[in-house]
Amino acid sequence: MSKPKHERGIADTEAQAVTRNIRVSPRKLNLMAGLIRGAKASDAVATLTFEKRRIAQTVKKTLESAIANAENNHQLDVDKLVVARAEVGRSQVMKRFQARGRGRAARVEKWFSHLKIVVAEQQAAPATAEAGQEAA
Repeated sequence: MSKPKHERGIADTEAQAVTRNIRVSPRKLNLMAGLIRGAKASDAVATLTFEKRRIAQTVKKTLESAIANAENNHQLDVDKLVVARAEVGRSQVMKRFQARGRGRAARVEKWFSHLKIVVAEQQAAPATAEAGQEAA
């Protein structure tokens, strides 16, 4: 006997990729995720390619994985993909200490993050609006 099939959590026109336990704070990772939210997938990849922050390469790999999942697993058109969601979550926190003066210690927290990127196939623009502009 096997377990019952798990229902798909996202729409049929969407695909996702998840990267867990990235060694960067959620606050810094959210800055990178904010750059690509709502952008076309090809534009988002280009933006991340030339971004100078270290974490941009990890975000780019996750985005490329989501695009590949859309193409190979769900047969979506790559040219119509947009970044529907880019979610950042907290993971574990490593607690370390740093020696201070007079025999004291200060706490150092090393944050980890989770990243989920969902790409969706963009709906085509209504044909009636285009026809109205051509007639005018």
